[in-house]
Amino acid sequence: MSDSKCRRLEDRVAVVTGGASGIGLATVRRFADEGARVVIGDLDPATGQAAADEVDGLFVQTDVTNADDVQAMFEAARSAYGSVDIAFNNAGISPPDDDSILETGIDAWRRVQEVNLTSVYLCCKAVLPIMLEQGKGSIINTASFVATMAAATSQISYTASKGGVLAMTRELGVQFARSGVRVNALSPGPVNTPLLIELFAKDPERAARRLVHIPVGRFGEAEEIAAAVAFLASDDASFITASNFLVDGGISGAYVTPL
Repeated sequence: MSDSKCRRLEDRVAVVTGGASGIGLATVRRFADEGARVVIGDLDPATGQAAADEVDGLFVQTDVTNADDVQAMFEAARSAYGSVDIAFNNAGISPPDDDSILETGIDAWRRVQEVNLTSVYLCCKAVLPIMLEQGKGSIINTASFVATMAAATSQISYTASKGGVLAMTRELGVQFARSGVRVNALSPGPVNTPLLIELFAKDPERAARRLVHIPVGRFGEAEEIAAAVAFLASDDASFITASNFLVDGGISGAYVTPL
């Protein structure tokens, strides 16, 4: 939790996709702790509503791959609270059938691109007109350190989708840099979330191969990523746009890890 005196997001309205679990839920809590009114877009009505109730926010059941759903989510936020100041486009999947390109089928590829990349396109497309009309806003898109580094233990669809998020974010950040709207990519390293646990639970050797490359010697925590999102959302990051904000325990900077 942040210091109760650190309320950088007082009276701002934040929309978080994938806000019912993992990094999204940790960010929902952090945003609320810093004074924001939070709207949660998620598929799961039970966990989504529970998250909204916890922070006295609004839940909108949303399929982020559906343009009408996405539009309705942002309109609901503006209708309820009067503006949309922050969009954390965070929903994503990493399914077990996404593996080496030699093993991954076209259906898995397309599904991952839809959820991880097309959804970010749809969210940016829907929220940018609102923010441009306001003359201000902060968009944070969840990419990944794998958009910067390659892995021999590949998840080819996931990696490609996050590379797309990073490239699109950079372009939007530059395009709208003089409009008052900032657009940044957040690139977490491996984070201790249900998604990661599910991915590695059946294969501890695969997890160990990743862990050995992280200089700090552990996976990140969702709350640590949420703190970075809150920074990018706030005026403390007023000169940061079109950036790749890596929060990865040093993994992308390492040649070898410390003893």
